[in-house]
Amino acid sequence: MLSAEHYRQILDQSSDVHWMLDCDSGQLLYVSPSAEKLFGYMPERAQQVAADLMGELPQRLEAYTSGDTTRRHTVRDAEMAGRDGVMIPVEIESTLVPDVDSGVLRLVGTVRDIRERVEREKQQKKFASMVSHEFRTPLSTIDGAIQRLEMTSQNADENTKKRYRKIQTSVDRLLELINEYLSPERLASIGRKRQADEISPEALLETAAEQARQRRADITVRAEGLPQWMRCDPQGMRLCLDILLDNALKYTNDNVAIELQGRKASEGGVELLVIDRGAHVPDDELGKLFDKGYRGKAAEGQAGSGLGLYMARNVVEVHGGTLSVENLPESGKKFRIWLPIAA
Repeated sequence: MLSAEHYRQILDQSSDVHWMLDCDSGQLLYVSPSAEKLFGYMPERAQQVAADLMGELPQRLEAYTSGDTTRRHTVRDAEMAGRDGVMIPVEIESTLVPDVDSGVLRLVGTVRDIRERVEREKQQKKFASMVSHEFRTPLSTIDGAIQRLEMTSQNADENTKKRYRKIQTSVDRLLELINEYLSPERLASIGRKRQADEISPEALLETAAEQARQRRADITVRAEGLPQWMRCDPQGMRLCLDILLDNALKYTNDNVAIELQGRKASEGGVELLVIDRGAHVPDDELGKLFDKGYRGKAAEGQAGSGLGLYMARNVVEVHGGTLSVENLPESGKKFRIWLPIAA
């Protein structure tokens, strides 16, 4: 069993800032050496650092003493002055803990430097803006052209008018999808660390399978070793599975079984698999399937834009994961979503 001194040595070696303060006096009782690197010379800065760490401590104490423990543990983003006075984005996690001997309340916690996360989120938002723009520009051209055709073709035959309406309906649907999934705010929010949304991965697989069974009955789910919950963007992950299942249904015969699997990944994290026993993907197409606008030989004569797998891969990557495909030894293929989530 580790002693208190051993625990302290472990905290002293961490790159995060660990700390403890007295709730009555607001005095810092302990701060790990990593604070020196982040905030500068601590004795001169201790009072200001303590004030930043306390946050809404009076309100939390009032709730705690009245029996409400919902705010005993909190996580919040903030900014604190660094060594050079420049404000650093940080994540402050803290918990109210009674002292074992005296019962006096202490506030203990961790400060994490989240500059990399903030920069990553900026890049995600930039990417989302690019994707939205890339999709909207050609769609706006098509939208304007089809509206003009409908206005100037009153004498067209009924079949031609139906085609115009079908094109307009498809454009409207794509614009709705962009607004729902590809706005900068929407994509930038996917996969954020400590995002509030979470979902049961097994329920995610079951829901996707249930919807797909409306098109083919022989769709099974096998899950083992999955965490009860995983933090993600539920709608984004549903979109990924829907795209993979739609491809499996579209490019296999009606009698081909499809299986969804969820399990621990050998390298850590979890993997979600969509497996079919249809035809292989040609070897020369395997490296191109997720490219924007790419459509393989199997897609000839099929409706589609070549954007589905591209969208699915980008949503998974925003979560910090990967989306890949491989052919199975005898027949069929396996699409694999890997997510860096503890199982």
